[in-house]
Amino acid sequence: MYYPFLLYSRKIDHRPVFPGLQGDPYIADLSTGSPLLKGLSVRDQKGFQEVLAQAMGSGSRWGLAPYLEHRETLLGDCPQMVAEGRFIHLGLDVIVPLGTPLHAPLDAVVAETGYESGEGNYGGFVLLRHENPLFETFYSFYGHLCRDRLPAKGRAVPAGAAFGEIGDFHENGNWFHHTHIQVITRLGLDAGYMTKGYCSEADLAAMNGLCPSPIPLFRVAGPDA
Repeated sequence: MYYPFLLYSRKIDHRPVFPGLQGDPYIADLSTGSPLLKGLSVRDQKGFQEVLAQAMGSGSRWGLAPYLEHRETLLGDCPQMVAEGRFIHLGLDVIVPLGTPLHAPLDAVVAETGYESGEGNYGGFVLLRHENPLFETFYSFYGHLCRDRLPAKGRAVPAGAAFGEIGDFHENGNWFHHTHIQVITRLGLDAGYMTKGYCSEADLAAMNGLCPSPIPLFRVAGPDA
């Protein structure tokens, strides 16, 4: 069985990445020309954090920014993205407060862990490998984490166990407080998508086999729901 169909099996222990999320999410529009980005320098992420807080107000305690969203405005000052036309978001951004712990959605082993320095990059990151006789091996990636709370490579992380925390501006690539969750197949890993969070429009047709939607993996309700 391959992703995401394995998630429909009652034999699979599938847990929330962020247990205890309450209420409906705020859906953050980070697409090209979004009003949220109007008049704001895209590298002024502290300013953008304030914009998000105002937009969310008291109505939402957490938020999401979509998979496959076109983000040319947000990435317009990233030379490599512009040169390659890679503006389509391959992750699901989950907006939660600084320091919020992340939990493994499935039984996993830490395949890679580290720190990608530089403005607009991942900062602290973790790649989990999910292996089980019931499904094909695949990976889940988490970026913009706290540098001092990263797990060791090779560590086993049972479903539901904490393995990292949301990082601050100085350690998360200078981004608003969130994590980028990306599902990567073995083929996608071989193609270099651990370090590519965006693709071009020309690459879209291949993405289901490389970086399929992370939305099914991101469970909100508890395991008994």
